[in-house]
Amino acid sequence: MIHIAYKPIKLALCILFASSLSISCKKQLETNPLDKFANETFWTSETNARSALTGLYKAEIQMNSLAEFSPTDWWSYNGLLYLEFASDNAYDRRGDNSVFNKLSDGTLTNNNGNLDAYWMYTYKKIARVNYFLENIDKTPISAELLARFKAEARFIRACQYFYLSQYWGDAPLVTKTLTPNEANQVSKAKKQELVTFVERELQEAANDLPSYGKLTTAERGRASKQAALAFLGRIQLAEKSYADAIKSYEQIINANENSIDPNYSGLFNGTNETSKEIIFATQYLVDLAGNGMFQHNFPAVAGGWHLHCPLGSLVESYGFTDGTAFSYDDARYNAQDISKNRDPRLAFTVITNGDRFKNLKYTSHPDSTLSIDQLTTTKQATRTGYGLRKFNDEGFSGNLQNSGADVPIVRYAEVLLSYLEAKLENGDPITSELLDKTINAVRKRSSVNMPAINVQSSTALRSALRNERRVELALEGLRYWDLLRWGIAKDVLKGDFYGAPFPNAKNLRIKSGGSKDPYSRWYVTSKSFRAGQDEHWPIPQNEVNINPNLK
Repeated sequence: MIHIAYKPIKLALCILFASSLSISCKKQLETNPLDKFANETFWTSETNARSALTGLYKAEIQMNSLAEFSPTDWWSYNGLLYLEFASDNAYDRRGDNSVFNKLSDGTLTNNNGNLDAYWMYTYKKIARVNYFLENIDKTPISAELLARFKAEARFIRACQYFYLSQYWGDAPLVTKTLTPNEANQVSKAKKQELVTFVERELQEAANDLPSYGKLTTAERGRASKQAALAFLGRIQLAEKSYADAIKSYEQIINANENSIDPNYSGLFNGTNETSKEIIFATQYLVDLAGNGMFQHNFPAVAGGWHLHCPLGSLVESYGFTDGTAFSYDDARYNAQDISKNRDPRLAFTVITNGDRFKNLKYTSHPDSTLSIDQLTTTKQATRTGYGLRKFNDEGFSGNLQNSGADVPIVRYAEVLLSYLEAKLENGDPITSELLDKTINAVRKRSSVNMPAINVQSSTALRSALRNERRVELALEGLRYWDLLRWGIAKDVLKGDFYGAPFPNAKNLRIKSGGSKDPYSRWYVTSKSFRAGQDEHWPIPQNEVNINPNLK
């Protein structure tokens, strides 16, 4: 997990000037000189070195704010969870002009504001890591501790390049502190060069990182061997290096230090943050390093701004309790109680019309004009008829803009599902034993207890496994990446998207020029993902203006 509390990073912020040596802002490059005095005196103690290391983990916090409130980091709640808005899982309440929505609706340009944020903060973090690695050898600490500190730094940097390789493809590979002139003249490295770098860095970092089981309570929030191997498995899956991915995931599984937690909802609502299922997560602290997640995501009836609106497509992916696929034509479907007779994870993840949240009734019906959560295109409320329960702590009674709930980045459930995917795509035999150790172990946690998957044909299992990833990892920031790496974004992110069904509603929204949906679902939006273009993001225009080499 990532510890981003303020107290330990004050000294780090004084000397990690390299954050201003990113290639993302010429003005910053010219106005943040090296503090020679601090550098010459800082690297003299283990305490200072630890402070500097903690500074590498931190997300950017806005000036004059105790809490993270915008997408400043791949691991910030805003930067990670809101990538779901670019998928078929969720919709941004701010509408079609949302910068997240534009990542995949066919209107992406290099002036998209989120591209600037992700790019800038990624290279700022890389610059801090480079500076740390160039100076940490000066610190009088043991060889073992020095190796671990370097491994943590290299893990953090490798993860930044993982995201760059997956979303941009080609991008500058910077492994040393740059002068302003050097920073403004860097050239792009090919994606494969980034991938090779990430794989090597993660493999070597894993060798020097402590295993998950050896992290002390005081070290909760730091990288482990399993965290490095999980990210290594991710990039190997994405690059179709399935045999290598199998080996990476087997190291995590065979270590036997992580397990599937029986309590699904507790993994996300702040009540079970020390679970052995959570391999790596962003750790927030009220008043020290909080976040505005509850303010953004709570429904209006509970004082929130309801930014996160699950789409009907996601809700429809949850099967019935006997394991059969959902259908609106099935007698078990209940329009007045969407979660009835369904996979329990649906109710743990989504709030539907008539449900209770914090013991308050959530009323999203489009005809309920007196409800502040009424489904419209104008109220500060849902745009799909659905709300978010996952990641929301219904027992929280403090300031919604100062939450301390952690955000999981890697869970053991993902490891098991990814391991099965690697085995399947590698052409390995699919046995009942393998299914029971992976997908069925996830489905059989006691709070979910869904029937076992027994299909063994590759086509049927691929379909079941991909749907299981969608349901189990719903709204955790992985769906958009999954669609891209599977090569199906061009098919899935095209066409019309709907929200909840409201039979006989008078105020049902219908697509302009279209006809009423046969299931009386609320029309939300349309996407036109451009095959061959939108699979990778364009480098921000602001960066190209500074450095034409990035064009």
